[in-house]
Amino acid sequence: MVDDLNDDEPDGPNNAADSTRRRILTGSATVAAGLLAGCASNTDSTRTNRTDDTDPTTGDDGDANETTQSEPGPYSVSMSPMGDVAFEQPPEDVFTVFSTYADMAVALGRGDAVNALYVPEMSGTTMNHYYSRLDGVSFEYEGLLDPLVDGLPKEKLYELDSDVHLADPVWAASQQNWDDGDVDEVATTVGPWFGNFYSGTNNGVPDGVEDYQFYGLWGLFEKVAAVFRERERYEALAAVHEDLVATIQADLPPASERPTAVRATLSADGEQFYTYHLNEPGYWLADTRPLGATDAFADEDWGSLWGTVDYETMAEADPDVFLHLWGLTPNYSMTDTKRALRDHPVGSELAAVQNDRVYPAGMRYQGPIMNLFQLEMGAKQLYPERFGAWPTYEDGQPYPEIPDDEQLFDRERVADVITGER
Repeated sequence: MVDDLNDDEPDGPNNAADSTRRRILTGSATVAAGLLAGCASNTDSTRTNRTDDTDPTTGDDGDANETTQSEPGPYSVSMSPMGDVAFEQPPEDVFTVFSTYADMAVALGRGDAVNALYVPEMSGTTMNHYYSRLDGVSFEYEGLLDPLVDGLPKEKLYELDSDVHLADPVWAASQQNWDDGDVDEVATTVGPWFGNFYSGTNNGVPDGVEDYQFYGLWGLFEKVAAVFRERERYEALAAVHEDLVATIQADLPPASERPTAVRATLSADGEQFYTYHLNEPGYWLADTRPLGATDAFADEDWGSLWGTVDYETMAEADPDVFLHLWGLTPNYSMTDTKRALRDHPVGSELAAVQNDRVYPAGMRYQGPIMNLFQLEMGAKQLYPERFGAWPTYEDGQPYPEIPDDEQLFDRERVADVITGER
């Protein structure tokens, strides 16, 4: 299962010339030591300052100086858990782990700066499934390092020699063979960390980490845009997102008339389901929470983001709509998934199966561009009578082409922002 790696987690020195171009993590030894104490454990803990991205304007907007300043010279951007991170100039070589941050780089016109990505074939292919509907936008993922294929090898980070690591230092310190000293070393001798992983679910912060702040997806994107000094691109895309959410939410049926739904993945052996909530906090749900569907498993407490249920439990919930997580990625065949459900004596009786409402969903590790498409996709799958029917999807194909008058956001507008045409 794709999720297994990360649901419990999520999933030498420079020469003088190199050191002059390094972007330094301000006070890294002091800041990181306080934040990372005891972070080998990855148990849930309660944190303050929770934010939510149901409202596209929610999240920490940051300091105006860090996001609007455009003149040359050093600048800094502040985000939890790093605090203030200093830069001499916008990064040119960018390390990412999950597609959330790689998608942000693409959105800011910096896709070619990315040098690493978790399962590049899966993540990159899925990203391009969406980008295929945006003229002039694509992502070259072949040859990128998978930073988790052998754990998180520190020597590879030295080899990549990145100007910034768009990854969470608290998360990094919790990886096997890593601690706060390793995180500090990379920050001071290679390049700073800039990421916030645990906002994905708004929980799971390791014990001993204090004052960890959560952000919505678009709040995180605003921070990353500040790192690249791309305030205008951020504002333009955020306006598209705000319009999209407003369009959807203005036309949602009353809560009592909304379908019940599950977000789930059929296991490889076809005998159980990995199930997820729809409306909980965290940017991993930034594509389902704004849609307001009735979560068929809303009352289930699995002790984490996901649980495992059998066919009988799924039949008891009997959702109207089945959103198959990872269904738009190359790792799953929706044709095989639907066949397995139809061929199972219990699965064939599910309302979603009988009414042909088993749909492909995207990835949890979504960035802003992916979020726009996944919001549109979910709105059509859940509420076809309001937003137009979701087209038939063929395995391995790009995001389906949708007639102009049925699109929920302007592709040309988005493409022009990304490519710098506006």
